[in-house]
Amino acid sequence: MTLHNAPPVVYPLGRSRFQGLLFLGIWLLGLLVCVLWFAATRQPDWRMAVALAAVLVAGTAAYSAWSNTPVGQLRWDGKVWCWESLSYQTGAAEYELTVIADAQHVLLLRLENPARARLWLWAERKASPERWLDLRRAVYSPHKSHSTSQHTDLPSSETPAAVAVSDSMHAVDVARTTP
Repeated sequence: MTLHNAPPVVYPLGRSRFQGLLFLGIWLLGLLVCVLWFAATRQPDWRMAVALAAVLVAGTAAYSAWSNTPVGQLRWDGKVWCWESLSYQTGAAEYELTVIADAQHVLLLRLENPARARLWLWAERKASPERWLDLRRAVYSPHKSHSTSQHTDLPSSETPAAVAVSDSMHAVDVARTTP
């Protein structure tokens, strides 16, 4: 069986209406809790003032995050993912894309460059309905990442022989453990 990569696709991304409504809904729930707390006790005190201030700060932070959402294009050329935007150019050509949440008409994506810098993006079907299925095929298609093949400058005879079972264990020198 031969696996084929998804065809190339360019998809526009920007401020997500879904993300804005999600932030607004969560903020309104926090505000509702404060109002219900006040209605139940009828005695405002410093704790209620702190809770209300926290809800207002959270609402301001959510609005700021939504309004500063990066705008650009996500491009899949059949081999690598690229993010094309004036505000997010790191000079790296290859990115790793992970689907964090899938609500059929909305995708929450995490784009990560080789330096581990992450960019969270919301993709909505409304942005480009004619290319939506192409994007979905591309994000779910199996493909090999070029970053998984590690290159070393040392010849194979000079590479150190070491084995590490997990991050919590130290490397073991194979030459010392084998007779």
